[in-house]
Order: sequence, then structure tokens, then C-alpha cells
Amino acid sequence: MPFAVSTDGARLHYEVTGLTKRAPVLLVQGLGAEKNSWNLQRAALALRHRTIAFDNRGAGRSDKPDGTYNLEQMADDAIAVLDAAGIESAHVVGLSMGGAISQIITLKYPQRVRSLTLVATACRNHEWREELLSSWATLAQTDGMGAVGREAARWMIGPRSFRRLLPALGWMGAQQLFNPANAFVSQINAILSTEDEHLTADLSTIACPAMVVVGNQDVLTPRGDAEEIASRISTAELVIISGGAHGLHIEHAATFNRVLLEFLHRAEKVFVPHGHAVAAVL
Repeated sequence: MPFAVSTDGARLHYEVTGLTKRAPVLLVQGLGAEKNSWNLQRAALALRHRTIAFDNRGAGRSDKPDGTYNLEQMADDAIAVLDAAGIESAHVVGLSMGGAISQIITLKYPQRVRSLTLVATACRNHEWREELLSSWATLAQTDGMGAVGREAARWMIGPRSFRRLLPALGWMGAQQLFNPANAFVSQINAILSTEDEHLTADLSTIACPAMVVVGNQDVLTPRGDAEEIASRISTAELVIISGGAHGLHIEHAATFNRVLLEFLHRAEKVFVPHGHAVAAVL
């Protein structure tokens, strides 16, 4: 079972799948989730890419240190995973909180990022979302993670898909319910403490190929959040998945996987390894 070690000594569980000699894809999960929530994507990518999925600190088999976390630290964790896997650069795909982490990765370590895919995420904390996340933190501390799971589920999957997908959600993400409440609260506090004014302003400096994906039924990170990110990254394309909610990578996995594979194919065609010059065509 491979582990990376972050700058503060935290151990981060990761797993590499797919074809070794193909372009690597780093998958960064969201709040409370662990790497198996990417299983449908790892299966779809396996024949074309090498995928690296890991548990954020505070989730899955990674360490769950007491105290405060921050998203920049969690971006450093992701780079520690790439280092441990021996990967110089990767296409970075981030979901929800993982999307915020992925924005920071791209801004802080641009030479490590071949392309950026941001899924069901935002670049700023709206007051209503801060209040919602704070209520989840309180619920976790008072009633436990099972209560959080029941409350959060309606924000993740559209109502027409919920019963159909409930068994799959249990298979891929049940472990998150066994994460200690303090670790979940620390992840929430990492989101709430992010200085999003600086993050939002700096997005215009991102130069790698980028794609922003949102479902038109996402009520947690609505379309407006995706449109703002896409408007600030000059290289970004915006994809709206009809009928998708916040968990669109599961709810509409076939559509999302197709869109992702097509984008990665285009992005890899224009990728130039760090330090290599681009020859001018006269």
C-alpha cells in the first residue's frame, strides 16, 4: 500500500492504475471523500492514461492529524504524491474542494500541471455556502458522520437519480462515513479559511489548457460559479452537463468520462515538457 509523505510528515495514501507509459492524470477528491469515489473515472481512463488517485489528509487511509488544515497545505500534499509516484507533471482533475485545491496546485506549481480540469467547484466562498458548510461541521460534531451523510446527500445527486445511485455511492464512498468528525471539520475549516480574493484574482495567470465542468442541476456549486472560473482563465472551456448535480462524475459518469477523455486528448497534443522550447513555424 503506497504512501507519500508531505512536508509536515503526514502520510498520504495513493494508488496508481492504468498504462505506465501514457500521460499521467492526478485525481483530487472533494470534501470528506476518498480515492475510490473516482473508480468510474479510473476505469474509463485505464486504457489511455496512468491515473494517480489519493486520499486527502483527513480522509480514507491517509493520516488524519488533529488541528487546522489549509488548502495550500493540501495542494502541497498532492505534489508530494506526484513526487512519490515519480511523476514530473500530470493532467490535474479536481472535484469540488478538490477543484479549489487543483486551482492552487496550478498557480503554485504551474510546471507540474499539463492541463487543469475543474469539476463542480468554485473560486470563492459565498456567504450562503459558508453557512451551509459551517452547519455540516456542527452536525458532524454533535450527531456524527452518518448524520452528515444523510444531510449532504441531497446536495450531491439529483432527486431523479438518488435511489438508482444509492448502492453505487455506498460502494465507492462508504469509507468517508468512518472518517473521524474532527478530520471532516478540519477539511471544512480549510475551505472556509481560504483567502479566495487572491485565488480569484490570480486565475488569470493560468496558461495551461483548462476545462470547467458543471451540471445544470448543481445546487452546491451552481453554474454561475463555473462561469466565473471560466471567464477568469483565458484558456478555459466551459462544459455544462444537462441533468447533472454536484456528483455528476457518478450520476452522469458516461457523459463526464467522454468529455474528460476528449479534453485530455486535446490537451496532451499541445503539451510541451517543462524546459523544452517550442519551435517556431515560419
